[in-house]
Amino acid sequence: MARQADNQLITGLLIGHAEHAVARTGLTVVLTPSGATGGVAVRGGAPGTRETDLLRDENLVDRVNAILLTGGSAFGLAAADGVVRWLRERGYGWPTSAGPVPIVPGAVIFDLPALDRVDDIVWPDAAMGYRACEAATAAWPVEGRVGAGRGATVGKILGTQSSSPGGVGVATRRLPNGITVGALVVVNAFGHVVDPGANQILAGPRLPDGTFGDTVEILLNAPGSTQPPVAAAPNTTIGVIWTDAPLTKTACNRIATVAHNGLARTIRPVHTQADGDTLFVLSLAGPDALATDLTTLGVAATEVVTEAVIRAVR
Repeated sequence: MARQADNQLITGLLIGHAEHAVARTGLTVVLTPSGATGGVAVRGGAPGTRETDLLRDENLVDRVNAILLTGGSAFGLAAADGVVRWLRERGYGWPTSAGPVPIVPGAVIFDLPALDRVDDIVWPDAAMGYRACEAATAAWPVEGRVGAGRGATVGKILGTQSSSPGGVGVATRRLPNGITVGALVVVNAFGHVVDPGANQILAGPRLPDGTFGDTVEILLNAPGSTQPPVAAAPNTTIGVIWTDAPLTKTACNRIATVAHNGLARTIRPVHTQADGDTLFVLSLAGPDALATDLTTLGVAATEVVTEAVIRAVR
């Protein structure tokens, strides 16, 4: 597992993992208990999400208390209940006459194995969500096959048996004006992952000789009668970008959209009908925060997403 020891998370941000080691699934919680302005962009054709409509520009709620990234497909969304309970017990949430209501948007990856019996499925639940909150700290998070990336795989065009390990990657960048932009990405893609600088495949479908195959070439050159079963593959890449630049909800949504360029640079193909690719953005501006133009922030977000994807498979 890689670790960037010299980097730090921004003030007000906590990250925690929890997992079921035997079942090879888990979740990651990005906590902003006191609230952060949030945005989201869903670009994949098979998303599994929770409370993303809250983050649309025209809707009321503009601050969130946590983002849940989880395995278990739609079943795993139940883990948000544990995150909500943890926040509610501590008095965090959107103020209402009934007390604080924690706002916890989330997204899932499909990491469920093929099973002979349906009742053998294990997925992240409320207890695991609560446990991840208890484990959350301001320290730089562990990367690799942990948390939501515990069962993640990459390059499944030839079947999961020929895929490569995916996982969680984290990266951050500090701009000259002091603004920080960071990202945590859970890579569980149908496509393969490349280093765009070297144009080298880092993880993907394994060919019989042990080398990596090119998902795009395999897909485009397959005869029509033998097209790979794309829709049957368990996929989706999800993540959270954070910054201490002051942003509106509209600006967060814009940065989330631009940050998908980082996925497009590293995952080929991306945003397929069988991927639910989703990126969230959180703005935790301090009292002395400096305004930064959206073009610069969008480029920075693209760069940290690119690096996080590479780190997830390395």
